Amino acid sequence: MGVSPVQEGRVIVSHPTGNANVSAVVSSLQDEGLLAAFYTCLMWRAKSPLARLIPGSMRAMLERRARVQIPLELVHMRPFRELVRSLLIRAGKKRFVSAELSYFSIDNVYRDLDRYVARNLQRYSHLQAVYAYEDGALHQFRIAHQLGIHCIYDLPIGYWRANREISITEAELQPAWKGTLNALGNSPEKCARKDEEIALADTIFVASSYTRSTLKLYPGDEKKVVVIPYGTPSPIRIAREITKKTDPIRVLYVGSLTQRKGISYLFEAIRQLGSAATLTVVGRKVGSSEALDKACNAHRWIESLPHSEILAQMRQHDVFVFPSLFEGFGLVIGEALSQGMPVITTPNTGGPDILRDGTDGFIVPIRDAEAIAARLLELHDDRALLQQMSDAARERAGQLDWQGYRARTAEMVSKVIGAS
Repeated sequence: MGVSPVQEGRVIVSHPTGNANVSAVVSSLQDEGLLAAFYTCLMWRAKSPLARLIPGSMRAMLERRARVQIPLELVHMRPFRELVRSLLIRAGKKRFVSAELSYFSIDNVYRDLDRYVARNLQRYSHLQAVYAYEDGALHQFRIAHQLGIHCIYDLPIGYWRANREISITEAELQPAWKGTLNALGNSPEKCARKDEEIALADTIFVASSYTRSTLKLYPGDEKKVVVIPYGTPSPIRIAREITKKTDPIRVLYVGSLTQRKGISYLFEAIRQLGSAATLTVVGRKVGSSEALDKACNAHRWIESLPHSEILAQMRQHDVFVFPSLFEGFGLVIGEALSQGMPVITTPNTGGPDILRDGTDGFIVPIRDAEAIAARLLELHDDRALLQQMSDAARERAGQLDWQGYRARTAEMVSKVIGAS
């Protein structure tokens, strides 16, 4: 008889939702025979016999949890809190999930899964590492240290002290948008937990050079940091058809509508361009801001779309603008490239790790509406350049597929557990 997956694998991965980058990590470790288990809240199998019994509206919600495709014997679920949280959000009862200490908040979903993993670590006699994400690593890292197990910490966004500094400055510069800066509401206890997670981490994985740079603000001992940029979808095969020079340039933004994303500077850039550009924004509003409401009313605003329709919107627009002030790695940047969209973004997004400035996009300073407007006007006035950058974007996306991310992740995990 073969060795059971619990005994065979050497790494446990945990994450409540299993997004695209988590799926790539789990798949890479499973392919290399390193995965002992994946702990998550919900995992959906569309072809399951039970799937037909689920109402259509609920299936749409669950389909987002179908990214991770590994043998079910390697999956351990903790569904209750996350399922209720998702249902409450769909029912419009966000007040029951928004407070940090709410039983069904995303913070408590993360902590509940973390405690569940911690309670099960001693089951794995051959375990060499736990791979956990920010806000969901503390309890398992504590137990892992007692057991001599290597702690790999995945920090998908920049370090919280950098976020706080940027948010405080932004609240002073753009007071009308302060209500969308949710980082200012993080409790001291939550921030302390983040710092303890980093203190317990043996190796930190990040997706961008910017995220690595923010860790300079961490007051503890310097950590080993591994930078592996995320992958992009497969590029479209046929060259894009851009708009005529007589038409406005079509600009798209996709992401949460918060000043952390620098959204006010995009709206101001479009205002400066007047009739030379049209703007579509796709994303949910964060917090409360009359300025944000007014800006959304002045442009085409779509609150939410399935992923396939977001890609379709990208193919219908000319330029993607992602002016974020604080990010880890903007997955939408790679998605836009894959659809033949030049990208205008800032150094704080992971853009410099994948974009070739002036070839398939532009890197502009944060908080600089004039720089955004200038680049958009350049592309508006030179449609040959726009076409050239569109072609280059597709080419670049083809060089940055998810397979490369998976291979590098498995390689680096193997190295760190081999050295531990």
